[in-house]
Amino acid sequence: RAENSNSNRHATEFTSIDLEFSYIDSFYDVMHMEQEMLIYMLKHMKETYGEEIKNVFHTEVIVPTKDFPVIKLSDLYKELEKRYGYQIPEEDVGDLNAETEKLAFKFAMEEYQSEFLFITDFSKAKRPFYHMRENDVPQGYDLIWRGVEITTGAQREHRYDVLKKQAEEKGLGDDVKFYLEFFKYGCPPHGGFGLGMDRLTMLLLELPHLREAMFLYRNPSRLTP
Repeated sequence: RAENSNSNRHATEFTSIDLEFSYIDSFYDVMHMEQEMLIYMLKHMKETYGEEIKNVFHTEVIVPTKDFPVIKLSDLYKELEKRYGYQIPEEDVGDLNAETEKLAFKFAMEEYQSEFLFITDFSKAKRPFYHMRENDVPQGYDLIWRGVEITTGAQREHRYDVLKKQAEEKGLGDDVKFYLEFFKYGCPPHGGFGLGMDRLTMLLLELPHLREAMFLYRNPSRLTP
């Protein structure tokens, strides 16, 4: 991870599952795929290790019994201001920050009795160039679990001309020439997401820091062992 990773939920080296699949109709197909995968995972964890997790970590594995709620980012801002008097800082408008994520979890529990919350309609300025846009709105989402973002997912832009234009808007035209070659002769509609296994483990077991969920934790000031 080539960024400032000094937080309780980031590491400079981590393990993740990255899933991409083709012939989707919209990013809602991606959201559904992730929801079903996470429910399956939590169900299996509860059945296999639920009692052990409760005894060792003093926390319950909670398996969702209904669809994860979905809210647009602008509507979430309104709810957080109305309920908690919270206003997103100017520099974060169009995106989430750590405080917004925590309050989004609080809102989801109060409004939907859900530990999970899908958030959509982010600003294109805050999303990668390869996210498909409709009416200039990125067709993607963030998924919040227990107050922490665990996924940014999206329908990817598969049309060569549009993808090239969006890369150039971000000043990346020359940097992604090799990447664009994959789309030059046709690519099906597709989408996907990534899930950090260390962060999932931290949240599942309600650990205070990512380093407690990893075998070898590395941050910007620790390279070895």
